Order: sequence, then structure tokens, then C-alpha cells
Amino acid sequence: MRADHRRGRSRRNAILAVTALLAGGGGLVAVNYAANASDVSAAAPTTRSAQTISCPDVKGELPAVPQQAQTEVDRNLALLDRQTAEANQRLVNTHGEGGPDFVRNAILGPLESKRTAAIERIAVAIGRVAAKPSGLGGLAACDLGLDTSGAGAASQIPGGAQGDGGDENNGSDGSDAGQQGNGSGAGEQSDDGPTAADFVDITTVAPNVPRVRRQAGASTGAFVSRCGVNKQGQHNSDNDIVAPGVSNGAHHVHDYVGNRKVDFTSTNESLSAQGTSCTNGDQSAYYWPVLRDTTRQGPDADALGGGAEGNKGAILVPATVSISYQGSPTGKVVAMPRFLRIITGDAKAFTNGTKNANAHWSCTGFENKVQLTDKYPICPGGSKVVRSFAFQSCWDGRNVDSADHRSHVAFADADGNCAQGFKAIPRLTMRLTYKAPAAPDFAVDGFQGQRHSAITDHNDFINVMNDRLMNQAVSCINSGRRCG
Repeated sequence: MRADHRRGRSRRNAILAVTALLAGGGGLVAVNYAANASDVSAAAPTTRSAQTISCPDVKGELPAVPQQAQTEVDRNLALLDRQTAEANQRLVNTHGEGGPDFVRNAILGPLESKRTAAIERIAVAIGRVAAKPSGLGGLAACDLGLDTSGAGAASQIPGGAQGDGGDENNGSDGSDAGQQGNGSGAGEQSDDGPTAADFVDITTVAPNVPRVRRQAGASTGAFVSRCGVNKQGQHNSDNDIVAPGVSNGAHHVHDYVGNRKVDFTSTNESLSAQGTSCTNGDQSAYYWPVLRDTTRQGPDADALGGGAEGNKGAILVPATVSISYQGSPTGKVVAMPRFLRIITGDAKAFTNGTKNANAHWSCTGFENKVQLTDKYPICPGGSKVVRSFAFQSCWDGRNVDSADHRSHVAFADADGNCAQGFKAIPRLTMRLTYKAPAAPDFAVDGFQGQRHSAITDHNDFINVMNDRLMNQAVSCINSGRRCG
């Protein structure tokens, strides 16, 4: 039955587009590629066939992981992701080579052997401090699916083209060529959104911004990094946090400020060797999906990450980008570790629901009163569109990342307290403003099937501050000063 389940999941996730999908925690990882590589930019996605490697979800089959085994388990779950990503890339690079058994013998077979070893290490790590889980070996084998059904495949997926759900960090990207739409004007978004119903007049929304009271001993300072607005156009559709080593791993275009070179080839070593757009020497990587003017056509109209994947329009340069680190309302903060990675928000919140969503939209002059989470704002004359992000400010004290790219950090509770076992770190906040066109002629980049919904907005961060600069930031915050 397990094999039948895998084959069924493989079929559900066969998507008719050039996509690279990565799942956190050793879960479903898949790469689909056009059957005819020469058709990647020339033919409509709905005319292509695609092959997909689908692997069983290891993390979802594990028992509760004892704390003593968590680091080793997370390391091997991440290794499972990398192994499958490498196999998927080989699937693309060797398309058309060998005989009928080439993929099975040269790609799927070696992948199964590697997964078997990693899964056994997970079982052994748990077995050292608790009962060793059994039956995990059956999760090692992966399958290759083939779908040539065209756009009609979307209608066969329960709930539309959502696939298995997932966000940018885990599971299917919800992408579906059948939903891409035809679009009629140059630069128009596909017909899956946004629509006029996705916008709301900010002046009609009741105040909804809560206040958090500071307690005695709160850290009230701030540290600011001035990193520009990306006028130089540092863009790509990679995501070094969730898809390291995979080109176009994000399937939408990112804006970058800070570190001068962040892409799928980045490593801790390469990031620390790069220059920065920040005036204080902060080498951190700050990136987010671009906002587009959908009335105009951009240079990436036919490119992956851009128009070829439903993200149409001219990329808007922010009017301002503000980056600051705030304190905790309940006490002092500790330094972030170098190379800490944090993602806030959910790129697939339209289909996943609000659990990990953290989008906030407003207008200048209204931010302290109104924040929208699932609608774009219609701003009055002279007011700019605002996107704001408050990152998780509690850290587990050990890990710079986790298999799901979330578990190592957390949000403080409503009173500003971190959960037991977590430490307060400087709270990264970002604020972007735009001179955007009138509604509904702007949209955030996203995955196909997410309707360019405002709720899918998200932001990514890799801390590359050196220890001296981070310690300066902590000192400023804890002493109530404003530095940067």
C-alpha cells in the first residue's frame, strides 16, 4: 500500500511546467522538466509533458523526536532534501541519455541507497535515547511519474490546482500550468488574480493595530541598517534558504538588498566574502518577492520566475526600504548567531491557510492604525503603499536553521514573552514603500495557483553581520540607544 500511495502522490504532483520544488524535513521533493528542453521558453506550459521524482515524507512518519537527537535528525532530514535535489538536477541534465532503464539504474537507484543510509542514521539517533523507530526503510525508494495530460490535469487534483499544499518551505508549490490564464494586455497578470475584490479602500477599514506594553527592564533601543532600495536591479528567482543549489528554486523573482551576491550557489563562505549595499558594513542578505506594475511588460516576460510562471508586469523599485532591529518588551536580547536564517510569512498561504502567514499591507499615514493581512490597500492621493514585516524574535539558542526552516525560531507571545527554551534576539523589522499604480494594477510575485494574493507576502533573511557589528547592535538595543 505504501508503494501505491507514493505512485498516487507522484501523479498528483506531476505539474506541466518547468518547476523545482523543495520540501523541508525530508518530505516530498520534486523537479519537473519539459519533455523537450528546446520548448522551455517557446511553447506554452500546457503543451508540455513533465517527469517528476517524488519521495515519501520521512519527517511526517517519525515519532516524537527526543531533544537529544534533534540536531542529528534535522541534519539528516536536510541531507535527504539535498540528495533528492541533486538527483532531480541530474534528471534534468541527463534528459534523453541512456536506454529505457537509465533513470532507474543511474538516478533512482543511487538515490534510494543514499536515502537508506540517511534514514538509518535518523533511526539510530532516536534509538540512542528512546525506542528506535521501525519501518522507516520503506520510505527510501522514490518514484518517477509522467504526465502528458495537458492543462486538464489541474481539474483532476482535489480542490483545484493546490496539490498537496505546502509553502515555500515545505511541500508542493501549488503550481499548475492549467491555471496560468491567457491574459490579454502586455504585462497583464494571469486571470488567476488579483482582482478588484483583492483590494480595499484603506480609509474604510477600522483601526486594528494592537499595542504591546513594555515591562520593566525592556530593551528599548534600535539598530538600523541603511541598505538602499535595489536600484541596481539585483534580482533572481533563486532561494538560497529553502532551495540551496537549485536554480529557479523560488519560482518567483526576489528583490535583494545588503549582500551583493545571493543566489542558488551561495554558501556561508561566499556570503561572508561579498560586499554589501549597507552603509554600516552589514553583509546580511535581505530579500522578498518583487511587486509589479501589471499594466506594463517587464524584461522577464518570457523568463522562468517571471512571465513564464505567471508573474507578469514591470518590476517596481521601492521608494524606500527601512531595516531595523528592535528590542524585547520583556527584557534584554542576545546576539543572533552569524548565518542565522529566518523566513517570515508563507508564500502559499492562499492554499495553506493562515498558520504561517505574516503579511502586512498599509498606506503611509495609516500604518499605526490599520494593517491589512489578506487584501491589498487602495491608498488616498499622496499616500504610498506599504509592505511591512516583523520577523520571529525568539531563537532556540542552538540552530541557525531547521529542516522546515521555521522550528529554530518563533514569535513571542501576545505579551512579548519567548517560549521556554527560546531566547529573545533582536527583532528584525522591515518596511517597504511604493509609488504603486492604482488598484487593481499591482501584484506581488508568487507561485502559480496562489492568485497573487496579498496574504502570500513573505520575506527572507540571512544574518551575515560579523560578531563586532552584531554585538554593537545588541548593545545599542539593550541600552536604549538608536544606532546604525
